[in-house]
Amino acid sequence: MKILVTGANGFVGTHICQELLRDGQEVIGAVRNKFTAPDQTTEFAFGDLADPVQWAPALEGVDTVVHLAARVHVMRETVSDPEAAFLRTNVEGTMNLANAAAAAGVRRFVFMSSIKVNGEQTLDFPFDASAIANPLDPYGVSKWKAELALSELAASSEMVVISIRTPLVYGPGVGGNMARLIRLASDGIPLPIGRIRNKRTMISVWNLVDLLVTCATQSGLTSGLVVAGDVYSPSTPELYRELVAAIGAQPRILSSPVVLLSALGKLTGKSREVSRLCDSLEVRTSSTIEGFDWEAPLTFQEGIRRFGSRWSREGAE
Repeated sequence: MKILVTGANGFVGTHICQELLRDGQEVIGAVRNKFTAPDQTTEFAFGDLADPVQWAPALEGVDTVVHLAARVHVMRETVSDPEAAFLRTNVEGTMNLANAAAAAGVRRFVFMSSIKVNGEQTLDFPFDASAIANPLDPYGVSKWKAELALSELAASSEMVVISIRTPLVYGPGVGGNMARLIRLASDGIPLPIGRIRNKRTMISVWNLVDLLVTCATQSGLTSGLVVAGDVYSPSTPELYRELVAAIGAQPRILSSPVVLLSALGKLTGKSREVSRLCDSLEVRTSSTIEGFDWEAPLTFQEGIRRFGSRWSREGAE
């Protein structure tokens, strides 16, 4: 197959391009800047996704598009109108590509969405493919609106569209909170997280790539939604202990009241970071695609151990 991957040089994009190439697929690596596509891919530099990109040359003969490129969620926003910026890139940019793909005869379009479409936390039940949308920030709203627009396109064209919502992705090359957490584990810094009793689903980059490849290449799939994560949802202390064990260190965990952590978060302006440590966000793998049957190949423990092993050898790279 000939598969175009946008965001090919990103965290997930690099991994999926490598896997597709190992499978013998022809891969077009669509990247923002020239000379940054993964080795052995055919590079297509598109500039800014928010601009009116001319996708037709890159889509010639393409069977499937895997659309990973996006304006991603950021903790400290710098633009004056974040909502407009997210909509331009994640909705208008996505639909520019999707419409061009449908016009070029592309058979399948796989869209990387986010569990943020459903919200920021779960209380009694995990999010699954039947859960209502409740995005609470501009990033989540933009992904939800892109899903809706793509569903309309799927209904009016012959192109199959599959949207995938996942929680936090971890693995070699990850940034953000997960990178900070494993650095703290590596440095042996004690964390006051011993009394947190939450459940947070994540997904290893290896499980996500397996899912993306399945959605991109498996025959007979129809349009729909996939919600996916690792099978097990650890608490924050469990996650930290697994990370520490994976890198061969000793856990140093302090027992501080959760209410104290929340108060410190408010005082320091880091309430959102504290919420991510303390709140639950559970995901149950499911799909609206009839007959879709996918299971994560790695357990949570296997994914964390592989991640820790790579980190010990290679650091953040």
